[in-house]
Amino acid sequence: MRDEQFYKALEMGEETFSGWDFSYIEGSGRCASSLLPWSYGSKAITLMRQCRSLLDMGTGGGEFLSLLQPFPSKVCATEGYAPNVAIAKAKLEPLGVNVEQISGDHQLPFHDEEFDLVLNRHESYAPQEVKRILKTGGIFFTQQVGCLDAQDLNKVLHKPANDEYIHWDLKFAVKELQDEGFQIVKAEEAFPTLRFYDIGAVVYYLKAIPWQIPDFSVNDCEEELYVIYEQIKQSGFFDVKQHRFLIEVKAK
Repeated sequence: MRDEQFYKALEMGEETFSGWDFSYIEGSGRCASSLLPWSYGSKAITLMRQCRSLLDMGTGGGEFLSLLQPFPSKVCATEGYAPNVAIAKAKLEPLGVNVEQISGDHQLPFHDEEFDLVLNRHESYAPQEVKRILKTGGIFFTQQVGCLDAQDLNKVLHKPANDEYIHWDLKFAVKELQDEGFQIVKAEEAFPTLRFYDIGAVVYYLKAIPWQIPDFSVNDCEEELYVIYEQIKQSGFFDVKQHRFLIEVKAK
């Protein structure tokens, strides 16, 4: 018979996720990532100090962008996930940020050569469209989640990797941007560790990023989740390998 604490721990993953805020599990110490060899935020702030117009792509609920103040004179943000748009508007518009809801990456609601800097943290993008809205000499700076991210979860839960992203790594993204005529300024890749300290945090994480295991449900994966639960009981944690890469390019 299963430990009753297992089912109580699963309930700790039922909190509603909103915006792009993982503080429910990160801020409480229920999961933690090892450090990357770079700081996206520090570099973004440095680039912002040198520009007059900024676009933040995929701003989520605006949590991260709001931390980068003070802003340049013109700041816009996009968000494609409808439930996040109202959250982002409430957080960012009082700060002078124009938040635009979009339905895709290939037709952004901005003029040609409108921005000095385009930031993109963990959001999809179309290189041609980014090039169109950047001024000559403008910078596109992005941190991306690679195709190998958290595949340990897929393995232990016996769920296949999402084929849609199987190509997505630093080499592919760099070539795509070079083919569009961008000059590569910086390109780095890293594989930090994500450590979970309770099974509820694992469940919350998988519900927050549904592309990792589409149609994930606790009932469907109960046997496999119990395996992770037992490992956490024995060792105190469950580790998965993350996949991140960073690219800075200049429009020519």
